Amino acid sequence: MNIIGNIIKGVIDITEKLTPESSPSENQKEVLKNLLLKARGTAFGQFYNFDEILESDNIQKSFSEKTPYFDYNKINENWWHKIHEGQTNVTWPENPNYYALSSGTTGKTSKRIPVTQDMIDSIKSAGISQIIALSHFNLPASFFDKGILMLGSSTELTEKNDHLEGEISGISAHNIPSWFSGYYKPGEDIARIDDWDERVKKIAEKAKEWDIGAISGIPSWIELMLNEVIAYNKVKNIHEIWPNLEVYTSGGVAFGPYEKSFNALLGKPVTVIDTYLASEGFIAFQARPETDAMQLVTNGGIYFEFVPFKPDYINEDGSIVEHAPSLTLDEVELNKDYILIISTVSGAWRYLIGDTIEFTNIERAEIKITGRTKFFLNTVGSQLSVNKLDDAIKHLETHFNIEIKEYTICAKRYEGEFYHSWYLGTDTNIENEELIKALDAFLKKSNKNYRVARTKALKGVKVATVSPNCFYDWNAHNKKKGGQVKMERVMNEDKFSEWENFVNEH
Repeated sequence: MNIIGNIIKGVIDITEKLTPESSPSENQKEVLKNLLLKARGTAFGQFYNFDEILESDNIQKSFSEKTPYFDYNKINENWWHKIHEGQTNVTWPENPNYYALSSGTTGKTSKRIPVTQDMIDSIKSAGISQIIALSHFNLPASFFDKGILMLGSSTELTEKNDHLEGEISGISAHNIPSWFSGYYKPGEDIARIDDWDERVKKIAEKAKEWDIGAISGIPSWIELMLNEVIAYNKVKNIHEIWPNLEVYTSGGVAFGPYEKSFNALLGKPVTVIDTYLASEGFIAFQARPETDAMQLVTNGGIYFEFVPFKPDYINEDGSIVEHAPSLTLDEVELNKDYILIISTVSGAWRYLIGDTIEFTNIERAEIKITGRTKFFLNTVGSQLSVNKLDDAIKHLETHFNIEIKEYTICAKRYEGEFYHSWYLGTDTNIENEELIKALDAFLKKSNKNYRVARTKALKGVKVATVSPNCFYDWNAHNKKKGGQVKMERVMNEDKFSEWENFVNEH
């Protein structure tokens, strides 16, 4: 009998049963009130008169009316730059202990997003809630005393003045609770290695010494790590190394496009649990096995608003127009795309995080990520969000029985005519014309706007296939490997030109 595992599983089960159910909507009203109360004395809180908002009959409505939207550039230029210059009490009472460096999926320049101790506590609390939610999954008691391999950014953070800087996954790993350290792999020494290839090599060398029950990280980088472990140890699949691997916690991007290639590395099925940890906070996690949707963390340090995802509300750079309406959790509808807006205990206010979501269950506050505001392909009226592009890729994988590990697309002009130009990362040889026909037919059938666009300004489709390694090398060329780095799904023509030059030289 697995005594330790049974004890831990029992504690989790009891904790879940004793935790009272709460209303996500009521949670959010309380979170906003607490945010405003704590920040009322800051420069930001005084400028936007948080005291007056707190005295209003409808705090949520008053907050949305009196406080403008911010994206990173706007809040950094207007407010956060003052923190960098040594000012205190700017958008949050305490100065941040950390800055999360994030270039996301666009550009080489890192954003520096404040991460306060309140946010660290919020992330830890959400992590504990996720662990408690494991009681809903049919996991054996033995799972609960196995190692958990977290493949993120280096935990070797950079010290600057009175704070530390690094990617959010590295900051989170840097702050793991002491009780968790015995389960955490690859361990502090390996986790501190900055060079991703060297870190993965060390993991491959140590792999046989560990009894791993769960792995966590962005799918593309997890796949590369698993391939390295399998190759180094000369086995057929990862379960020959880690026979007790039961859970994969995915994050950063939708898992769907990676499902087929990921499963090919396994010896048996594992439970896939989606999470949504951004540089700005722990947004959501999958709380039950009946759905692959994620539950918003409504009782933590983040207040959520939702802007209907319509072209009229989005500027060309992906920011929101000022008159765009925002909805509360009480006002959203099922199966409609919304731009996610957050206010947090790190001093982000009505902040455009850049993701679009849809609700699958409003009562439970369960969502799916549907794309990025900057990756909304609407140059010629096709109105394709990333989830629609992902669906098309999954269709190709099923239709041709192939693996497509990465892709990118651009609405590009050829001799004055617009084409959707795709690059697919696959090692399988298939005639491009066959891929074009299948892609075009699927999108015409599944998307009315695309079908209309194909009768007007969208002349056709072009497809090129390249090795998946080309995408990984592109990321390494532009930023670095591993961590929170994700591939651009949609590129503008200038960026796409750089990409094509890189492919031709690769």
